[in-house]
Amino acid sequence: MDILKFITAGSVDDGKSTLIGRLLYDSDAILADQLEALHASNRKNDDGTIDLAILTDGLKAEREQGITIDVAYKYFETDKRKFIIADAPGHIQYTRNMVTGASNADLAIILIDARRGVVEQTTRHSFLVSLLQIQKVVIAVNKMDMVDYSEDVFSNIVADYQKIAAKLNIADVTFIPVSALKGDNIVYPSTAISWYKGDSLLHHLENVEINRDNTSTHARLPVQWVVRPQTDELHDYRGYAGRVSSGSFKVNDKVTILPSGFTSTISKIELYDTQPAEALAGMSVTVHLKDNIDISRGDTIVNSAGEPQLSSVIEADLCWMDTRGLDTSLTYLVQHNTKTVRCKIREVLHKVNINTLEKDFDEDFKLNDIGRVVIKTAEPLAFDPYQENKANGGAIIIDSRTNVTVGALMLRQSVE
Repeated sequence: MDILKFITAGSVDDGKSTLIGRLLYDSDAILADQLEALHASNRKNDDGTIDLAILTDGLKAEREQGITIDVAYKYFETDKRKFIIADAPGHIQYTRNMVTGASNADLAIILIDARRGVVEQTTRHSFLVSLLQIQKVVIAVNKMDMVDYSEDVFSNIVADYQKIAAKLNIADVTFIPVSALKGDNIVYPSTAISWYKGDSLLHHLENVEINRDNTSTHARLPVQWVVRPQTDELHDYRGYAGRVSSGSFKVNDKVTILPSGFTSTISKIELYDTQPAEALAGMSVTVHLKDNIDISRGDTIVNSAGEPQLSSVIEADLCWMDTRGLDTSLTYLVQHNTKTVRCKIREVLHKVNINTLEKDFDEDFKLNDIGRVVIKTAEPLAFDPYQENKANGGAIIIDSRTNVTVGALMLRQSVE
């Protein structure tokens, strides 16, 4: 079975944690001890039923305040698919948490309270989904039970959101009316929403198609380790170990080593004690080449038929994650896959007001700010534009003084 990674987002109190709790509870994905603790809890809904949000509110502060602060990850599976859920916080001050949770997501569920409709935070979360190039979006119009399951209310929200989606170029959107509290259209189809003819949320998640790029065009293998046992038995053994970040490699493929530009051909691929003919994205393998080339950790093996950009001056989108603001006079570290080099933020092009989507030309970058910058690195990076290949287009910025991750980068293009 494949794995679907998805994130939930929405305005505060839209019911994200309750929706995930309902999804886990109704699909029988709760362990016996969790179920026992759930029934023993004193937290109840107004109608006396169990508060299912407890299943994702892991932090003590969240349990006390009834809100989501950190990103809570949950795992479950059905007969058709495995799932990894990231429950992201809705507060604007936790934008960095949502960016972290959404960075590896295949799909986003954005909740909208049926009583309030599309609000500022809906626009903000949709902007982040668009920025992070999440393929599929589900708009779960929640709390339908509080508007008497009105079709008109649902239709108006659909129309309002489609205007936002058009602005942000979000193409694949599915709208589902739900009630997380009552369980309508979460796991089972709702008898109360007879006018809705689509799938329940779980049925949609089980069957939605996610495009996996297993072509050789974006074949990328960041080298983590050069394997040289140098024993009598393996005197000439030289392998390059790493995790295929995107695309696929096959034996006899012509490859290029970046940044050196040397070329060779794959002679063998090792996976544990087997020798597969092909290495797909996500597989940790050791690759052997026909030629002895000087390769070290941080280099990238790519298919010669589709090489990435190689540059040390790069335009990128930046999400700032540190309580201390961006200082353009400082030298930071940028980590791109297995390569870590020194860098400076050469220029702040603009920030984005993520509530109105307007550009802000104030260069003062603070916690949770998002905008576009130009970075200068000490050595060139072999990258793909994030919008074309997320796996090789993302990077992080590290404060070299504290070793704290202070920013997330979505690399866009070389500006040399």
